[in-house]
Amino acid sequence: MHNVMGLLGLACRARQVVSGETAMKKLCAKQTYLMILADDMGENGKQKLLNKCHYYEVPYVFMNAQELNQAIGRENRKSIAILDKGFAQKLYTCLKG
Repeated sequence: MHNVMGLLGLACRARQVVSGETAMKKLCAKQTYLMILADDMGENGKQKLLNKCHYYEVPYVFMNAQELNQAIGRENRKSIAILDKGFAQKLYTCLKG
């Protein structure tokens, strides 16, 4: 998990991570390679994002909410979008195991 947190921090510093409404806009614009969702996300928001991910064929993974927020240096983020293909592939393999 330490490797994932380091990669997320690096992606943030490279400005390849967005969250909130910007993440949804990037997802709909087909500029997202991976969605990372907090495991304690509400059911309505989770279902909305999962439907969008399936529709736009974007892979997604779940991560502990506290670790997710710590890695990106922000509070109360429930979903983030990874905008770089290389970061997305590496994060996906690390989180899926």
